[in-house]
Amino acid sequence: MNITVLYFARFREAMGFDREALEGNFATVGEVRQALLDLGHRDVLAERNLMCARNEELCSLDEPVSDGDEIAFFPTVTGG
Repeated sequence: MNITVLYFARFREAMGFDREALEGNFATVGEVRQALLDLGHRDVLAERNLMCARNEELCSLDEPVSDGDEIAFFPTVTGG
């Protein structure tokens, strides 16, 4: 399975890039996140409170993933 992973806001800044391609067998967005963490240089994704989207729609880490999906990770938004 091939997917595209996008990073936004300070996640993008921490990574130094805004997107990457990822290959593997993933059942859920959570498994994509874990695979990225296992690569060792994406510790920012270990944050407890992060938001994610699949194909431009907000979702949970339990969201199923399909070949060709676009998965985005970004920090939660706070307001004042």
